[in-house]
Amino acid sequence: MPATPAPSTTAPPDGTASLGLSLRGVVKTFGALRAVDGLDLDVRAGTCLGLLGPNGAGKSTTMRLLTAQAVADEGTIEVLGFPVPEQSKQARAQMGVVPQQDNLDIELTVRQNLQVFARLYRLPRAGRNAAVERALEVAQLTGRADTRVDDLSGGMRRRLLIARALVHRPRLVLLDEPTVGLDPQVRQELWALVDALRSEGVTVLMSTHYIEEAERLADDVAVMSAGRVIAFGTPTALTVEHAGSRVLEVYGPPSRLLEVERVAAAAGLPTRRTGPAVAVLRAEAAPAAVTDALPDAVVRPSTLEDVFVLLTGEKVE
Repeated sequence: MPATPAPSTTAPPDGTASLGLSLRGVVKTFGALRAVDGLDLDVRAGTCLGLLGPNGAGKSTTMRLLTAQAVADEGTIEVLGFPVPEQSKQARAQMGVVPQQDNLDIELTVRQNLQVFARLYRLPRAGRNAAVERALEVAQLTGRADTRVDDLSGGMRRRLLIARALVHRPRLVLLDEPTVGLDPQVRQELWALVDALRSEGVTVLMSTHYIEEAERLADDVAVMSAGRVIAFGTPTALTVEHAGSRVLEVYGPPSRLLEVERVAAAAGLPTRRTGPAVAVLRAEAAPAAVTDALPDAVVRPSTLEDVFVLLTGEKVE
């Protein structure tokens, strides 16, 4: 994938280059619902942050606040150094947004969809065709450029949404559940595209509830629950901090799982239950009495999924 040239839009104020995004004490309510509740969040420029959380955690509302589709009731937001919503127009000129819902014009071709957005972003007329061709190449859609959107597969439409967000060479890309509803093979293709953006220094904020997606792509992960960030760090650091390095996993009937939980609790070890299994976390610190009581346990490395379930109490879909 070719390197993305520097954007031609106006640079942000001095002293803000180290952060792509910054939110402080952000609150957003909808009636009695506090969708975002005192949110503090930083995204380092040139990195990918995975915003991980169950449905209803506040991820999509946060995305809407960053694009000024919603306005915070309290707190401050800066996007690429610009205060939002006060200077949201300047910020939007330098960001690309990939929405959760497909909003492509199905009557137009792939190329025509990109041409429309190139004009909306006010790219110079002389450079529009080159920008469209570059976006087609990035999303591997050159061979489908003249295909109507209505005739594309779901995976191709998601790639087109990303290409559309990149046509003006943004410094920041917001991805709201970019692979929701896609099969594993298509998801992997889109992961490769997002990973390429990150490697080129584009700042990426990606909301997702797919654990593997955050592990695979994110430099840092923010775990959200009830409108707040409840844990932040690299995937590895979060895993070690909250789940340790090893897990003892036991499968069995409910009575056996209850017994395993009692054994772990007596030793002060956290557990998480998923379906027909109980995982005993921080197994590297388990005393001999625990390992002796669990001869049927499978030993495996801890994962970010363990952290997610432990912190949010939510099952992974």
